[in-house]
Amino acid sequence: MSKRHPVIAVTGSSGAGTSTVKRAFEHIFHRESIKPVIIEGDSYHRYNRIEMKAAMKKAAEAGNNHFSHFGPEANLFDKIEETFRTYGESGTGKKRYYLHSDEEAAEHNSRLGNALKAGEFTPWEDIPEDTDLLFYEGLHGGVRDGEVDAGEFVDLLIGVVPIVNLEWIQKIHRDKAERGYAPEATVETMLRRMPDYVRYITPQFSHTDINFQRVPLVDTSNPFIARDIPTPDESLVIIRFKDPLKFEIDFTYLLAMLQGSFMSRRNDLVVPGGKMGFAMEIILGPIIDRMLKERG
Repeated sequence: MSKRHPVIAVTGSSGAGTSTVKRAFEHIFHRESIKPVIIEGDSYHRYNRIEMKAAMKKAAEAGNNHFSHFGPEANLFDKIEETFRTYGESGTGKKRYYLHSDEEAAEHNSRLGNALKAGEFTPWEDIPEDTDLLFYEGLHGGVRDGEVDAGEFVDLLIGVVPIVNLEWIQKIHRDKAERGYAPEATVETMLRRMPDYVRYITPQFSHTDINFQRVPLVDTSNPFIARDIPTPDESLVIIRFKDPLKFEIDFTYLLAMLQGSFMSRRNDLVVPGGKMGFAMEIILGPIIDRMLKERG
């Protein structure tokens, strides 16, 4: 790892709420006038939308009903590791975008002079040379597979891990609201992804520096019939620090600043769900500040 070119990665499953952490980082970057290069995990999928459907169909015909975006066959794990390593060494590398919507396609087509459609990738481009750090948000920021170990080249690895029933509720509601999917279709997707979820998503959270795990205080026993997502005020957030000394975590300060918080273990801080964003900013802000001051 290179302190001169820090790499920060936020990793979590689909529907886990990594966008909440991303917004906290965006606030920090704006307030401190930090210029990041932002890397989206979806840009490291192996296939575009049409190709993925064809690959899934081919896999199913061969008897593989668990081919998914969570596993190595559908992703470029080696490219994630290469991006982190190259940026850490030189502050350079390549990036591209996966176009989720027509609006994103229009934005990048205007910038690049292309005629790409939603569900496609932009061409690989050089990362600008004058950025302060690399920020990744996606499924595989700390993925390990064979000789690939992306987390080895990450200076700050953060996991977003709501308990699984809450994660499923969030995904079902998000897919319905944003993509028009019926709950049954989302459940089918979750079942198909389960083996890769267990092998490639969950293991990352044993290696993260900090985990944010939201735990609802209402009944989520059957996530497949839940009418709504538990609100932040109906939740607690467990913040686990792998090595508090590494990042000079001041628990006395955090307990004083976060009313209603408490320690459940020597490295586990529990905060009210409504204070999750604030907690992220007062925890992560000083860490990023030190990382940038320590650059050679």
